[in-house]
Amino acid sequence: MSNRNLLCLQKKLEGSPGLTPPEEKILGEIATAPNEYCGVEGQYHSPQACQTVQQWPPMIRMPGDSFREPLPPLTDEQRRLDGDLRASVQQLAGTIGERNLFHYKQLVAAAEYIHATLAGFGYEVSRQRYHVSGQPCDNLEAEIRGTNKPEKILLIGAHYDSVHGSPGANDNATGVAALLALAQAFAGTKPSRTVRFVAFTNEEPPFFQSRHMGSRVYAQRSHAQGEKIMLMLSLETIGYYSDEPGSQSYPFPLSFFYPSTGNFIAFVSHMEHAPWVRQLLTAFRRHAQFPSEGGAVWEGIPGIA
Repeated sequence: MSNRNLLCLQKKLEGSPGLTPPEEKILGEIATAPNEYCGVEGQYHSPQACQTVQQWPPMIRMPGDSFREPLPPLTDEQRRLDGDLRASVQQLAGTIGERNLFHYKQLVAAAEYIHATLAGFGYEVSRQRYHVSGQPCDNLEAEIRGTNKPEKILLIGAHYDSVHGSPGANDNATGVAALLALAQAFAGTKPSRTVRFVAFTNEEPPFFQSRHMGSRVYAQRSHAQGEKIMLMLSLETIGYYSDEPGSQSYPFPLSFFYPSTGNFIAFVSHMEHAPWVRQLLTAFRRHAQFPSEGGAVWEGIPGIA
């Protein structure tokens, strides 16, 4: 990024009207944060503003370049994977459809589909069952025990319920499809650390961030058991794709840092885990010819927490 123009938010920093108190707070944190640079090619900049911007952390937008070339033709293996991913999304969003506590039979059907698929790959699948309004709800877990450091856990997760009124194809049948594909790819391997695959229930409102949210119930159990989860990857809404300009929008102030065309995979976390985001994004770009972006930002920004 050393050859890119630095982003200028001079008018914002000078107190232009229309900023809410949270936006002003975020800009203040950006302007006073330590470290190097951050910016987007082609944005207007002035020496005075850039002097401030040069103090911004590179965590907001990760260093390095996304894949920019036309997408290469699919290999035979990728075509097979394409069929598997489409089949999973079709089963969850098309055949089963809306799945949540308000459509409880469908929620159970989704859980049974995930359970059967993981078992078909050779996994022993366990259920973490808890009750909401008298209805049993299941988180589903499958793992490969690590060979040298089994106590250290890499958790790959996705929620399988859908928001009220939606079949949830993108949110989040795509995440579950990727979870199942990764579980299949890892089946039979012998990783050094334990790799765990978890399908969570009750992520969508009205359960989001409540005591009934499946991932929170799971995290509480893991904490109580003293498990050492080194990293958790949440696979979320990864199926949307568009080459149309303006097809991607963001909460403030991320629109200053990221492209407006929704044709990329994003790696996102809060600032504490910026090194993980950088490492994962670098590995993805080394192995995949597909557009990608990454950032580590403030938890107060919608979608980050």
